[in-house]
Amino acid sequence: MRHRALQATLVAAVPALLLLAALSIQPLAAQGTSGDVRPYDAKLMRLAEILGAVHYLRELCGANEGQTWRKRMEELIEGEGNASLRRAQLTSRFNNGYRSYSRTYQSCTPSAQTAVTRFLAEGAEIATELAKTQQ
Repeated sequence: MRHRALQATLVAAVPALLLLAALSIQPLAAQGTSGDVRPYDAKLMRLAEILGAVHYLRELCGANEGQTWRKRMEELIEGEGNASLRRAQLTSRFNNGYRSYSRTYQSCTPSAQTAVTRFLAEGAEIATELAKTQQ
């Protein structure tokens, strides 16, 4: 029961954290650096991959959240993906996360549920770090 309560808390908190991170990153993204590479790109790309994996796994495990995680990704892209190459990179990472887990899990197993819990925690941590670096 405690595990489910923690998971429910993380699920409720992560969309808000991801949106906060996307909105916080936007001013720095507008400044940019040479090319379209930013110091936080590795974390941002990992976050996109996590969103893809969570989108697949939550649906597989019957969360009935519809397009929640895809919408979070769209918000992230809107806030961050100024250039078409950057948008394509973020989309590719989301799709890679989704496809990787769709090949690994065809049914909701305890391992799949553990993966979701870990991804939600990692995603929340990354989102928090990104938001802090933008202050």
